[in-house]
Amino acid sequence: MEAPGECRSNHEVILALAKRLGAEHAGFEMTPLDLFDKTLNDSGWGDVENLRENRWIDCQPEFNQAHYIEGFNFPDGKFRFSPKWQDVVPHGFGPDNGWEQMPELPDHWAVIEEATEAMPYRLVTAPARSYLNSSFTETLTSAKREVKPTVMMHPADAEKIGVMNDDRVTLGNDRGEIPIEVQIFEGVQKGVVVVESIWPNDAFEGGKGINVLTGADPVAPVGGAAFHDNRIWINKII
Repeated sequence: MEAPGECRSNHEVILALAKRLGAEHAGFEMTPLDLFDKTLNDSGWGDVENLRENRWIDCQPEFNQAHYIEGFNFPDGKFRFSPKWQDVVPHGFGPDNGWEQMPELPDHWAVIEEATEAMPYRLVTAPARSYLNSSFTETLTSAKREVKPTVMMHPADAEKIGVMNDDRVTLGNDRGEIPIEVQIFEGVQKGVVVVESIWPNDAFEGGKGINVLTGADPVAPVGGAAFHDNRIWINKII
């Protein structure tokens, strides 16, 4: 299908960025079809012509292997509850030797941002129903359904702060603060507030989005971000 208007594929955008940045990589010289062909060949699944002829490739292992009937893919066939993170870390983006601080076996690890007296609320920034990802925030029908950014609060928390629906509050922590309107909702736990996302920054008063409050520090063992692990304070705007 021909791209409508001035739409460009992800591949075209990546190639344009690479060219502007002077980045060099074999993949930047390939067409999408070239990439498909190389990926298939490198994976041992033939080539594009084979795929075109057969229409699909069955990659499912046979039953016993797929269901671990004869053990797991280790020399002794045993499952590993404790990965050797030290062998993986060089391939990740986590903090230096972060794996050394982790429990030896799977267990709770007390490294989350627990609520404190100064920041007694936990903030969740899960996606809104109509915003699967940021692309949908540009869709008029999705924006119309979501209306505006709000902070969902339990009635008891709202009463404690002295706010009602549509009142304005400031959410803040050590990273920053944003103003937002209140939506009272019994479906959240006391002490937990939800700002459904992913609204673009300009949807918020002042042009600063919800990620002002979320952490971006890479977490052990191999990186990633704890987007939902945030404590905040809330003040009513008079």
